[in-house]
Amino acid sequence: MPFLLSNIIQALYNTADMIIVGQANGTASMTGVSIGGQVTLIVTNLVIGLSMGATVLIGQYKGRHDREGMKETISTLFSSLSFLAVILTIVMILLRKPVLRFINTPDSAFDEAESYLLTTMLGIIFIFGYNALSAVMRGMGDSKRPLIFVGMACFVNIGLDILLVIVFHLGAVGAAAATVFSQALSMFLCITYLKRNGFIFSFYRSSFRFYKERLKLLLKIGIPSSVQSIVVSLSFLFLTALVNTMGEAASAALGAVGKYNGFGILPSIAMSAAIAAMVAQNMGAGEEKRAVKTMQTGFCIAMVISACIFVVTQLFPEEILLMFADDESMLIQGIPYLKVFSLDYLAVPFHFALAGLFIGSGHTTFTLINSMISSLIARVPIAYIMGVTLDLGMEGVGWAAFLATVLSIVFSVIFYFSGKWKKQVIHH
Repeated sequence: MPFLLSNIIQALYNTADMIIVGQANGTASMTGVSIGGQVTLIVTNLVIGLSMGATVLIGQYKGRHDREGMKETISTLFSSLSFLAVILTIVMILLRKPVLRFINTPDSAFDEAESYLLTTMLGIIFIFGYNALSAVMRGMGDSKRPLIFVGMACFVNIGLDILLVIVFHLGAVGAAAATVFSQALSMFLCITYLKRNGFIFSFYRSSFRFYKERLKLLLKIGIPSSVQSIVVSLSFLFLTALVNTMGEAASAALGAVGKYNGFGILPSIAMSAAIAAMVAQNMGAGEEKRAVKTMQTGFCIAMVISACIFVVTQLFPEEILLMFADDESMLIQGIPYLKVFSLDYLAVPFHFALAGLFIGSGHTTFTLINSMISSLIARVPIAYIMGVTLDLGMEGVGWAAFLATVLSIVFSVIFYFSGKWKKQVIHH
């Protein structure tokens, strides 16, 4: 539950930005925040993927009572992410305009998208810091503290959104500044708590060290997870580029449904993360049967919650979209899209429960390959064929999400019954 609530709160950041900007400044500003937020999400997913490697490693070392392995892994993670944050900040600031042009950002929303993206990119170090710290705490079995810190930061974010967007009329750049400040706050709250509670990493400059063998393992497990997150985000970026050719109303509908979906799939994502952390500790302790039971229990919980979200979405699609903007043309495009898209909520619990089992046992390469097939080879072409070629518009784009998930489940089930996921990746 702390996983789920933490993820809901993190999703609230960008959604609060979109709702407040949409209501105060209109559809063009909202689209700017949506598109700028999608590019920021790709960068965020990079660190979440790498941090997942740390969660798995630390969990397995904890299962074996290997304190030295935990300490060296944490040091290597923080050192490599600090270096990567500096490089990415420079690269993204230089490439922000070409990236936005590449995805066909509408002219009416371009300036807002650019200012949002520039501001969030200046805060990459805080995005990386919070996600790395919470991943380490999860690997050690503490999911409550990250929830408390991100919860406090979210309230600050919404308060700053209201102040900067509604009172000072700063539009997208005000929303982005609120998000960056809030991420920084959650990072510093994490550090302060850990330092006061005898954490095995001191945060002094001398603590930041690279350990070659730990770095190899982090990259072996983390890079596939990281690339997988980026691939999924890229597939939605390609969808954005495709939908942007259908006009501003379709872009706004895609953005609104995308933000709602960020909440819709969270129960499954949270259970997947919880499954991965618990499976890692069980595999480290040699408890395969308990690892499988963990996956099955997580799936049942995710399925119950997802089924409820599916029913609500089917019953109230118009009300859901009206939360983002009261725009008739956006509703015309968005309602059929959301109703079809919501079928995905009945499929994602299968996909994410199995992914949690494979990630926790260290088999992130399979989850990467599976994700690439479903996201790029299936989702994007199906969206083009059904949306453009068959002229189903946004409804066709909605079918693409569901069918791509079904394909990924088929491959996951085959891999599960092959038993290859039981093979140890991290050796004593």
